Amino acid sequence: ESVIEMIFEVVETLDLEVEVALATRPDKSVGGDEIWESAEEQLRDVLESGGYDYDVEPGDGAFYGPKIDFGFEDALGRVWDGPTVQLDFNMPDRFDLTYTGEDNEDHQPVMIHRALYGSYERFFMVLIEHFDGDFPLWLAPEQVRILPVSDETLGYAHRVKNELEDAGFRVEVEDRDWTVGRKIRAGHDDRLPYMVIVGDDEQEAGTVSVRDRFENQRGDVGLDAFVDHLVAERDEKRTEPDFVDDE
Repeated sequence: ESVIEMIFEVVETLDLEVEVALATRPDKSVGGDEIWESAEEQLRDVLESGGYDYDVEPGDGAFYGPKIDFGFEDALGRVWDGPTVQLDFNMPDRFDLTYTGEDNEDHQPVMIHRALYGSYERFFMVLIEHFDGDFPLWLAPEQVRILPVSDETLGYAHRVKNELEDAGFRVEVEDRDWTVGRKIRAGHDDRLPYMVIVGDDEQEAGTVSVRDRFENQRGDVGLDAFVDHLVAERDEKRTEPDFVDDE
């Protein structure tokens, strides 16, 4: 039950849609009928007690035990294998595994095979398609990009960068000899959650101008207030940048 809860915590945090299936005994399997019936009943009880919607896939279990499979749907409507939980009564029996219980007697354990993400490569493929490349702040490889208006504000841009990095964020300074408009377009093309524009006014006031990936912009922002918001947005694992909306 705790493994299922962990998987759903991942799914809900990432705002993913999943299909859940109980896969039962295949034609070729090991173990007796009683063991299989008990294992399938326990997995079914976990799903039903948790109130999870699920389908039954007869014969799709592993040869050593039934399993609960989670499938992710991609942008084309195809379902890909994701996390799985497999209940295994047979391997402990075949390897003669035992443990000493509270009654000081030997008992045979139940083995749980789990994969919280499934294949990592497949999981990230689904994740990229799900967000269409627009990763939330806490997942984005580059979380904030500083755009100095001129060389005169480049030093201030690096001071802002240092403060954001001290708070644990992944930050770059766009110091190429481009116009501000071109820097902004490049930031949108790179799917950045946030861009911070610093010019003479911001440098003099010790503030920043914040622009998000939705092309919303908010000026005259205190750096401490911006950092505090980013920390909350990251730690709460929000799925969209919302600093400008939070005004």
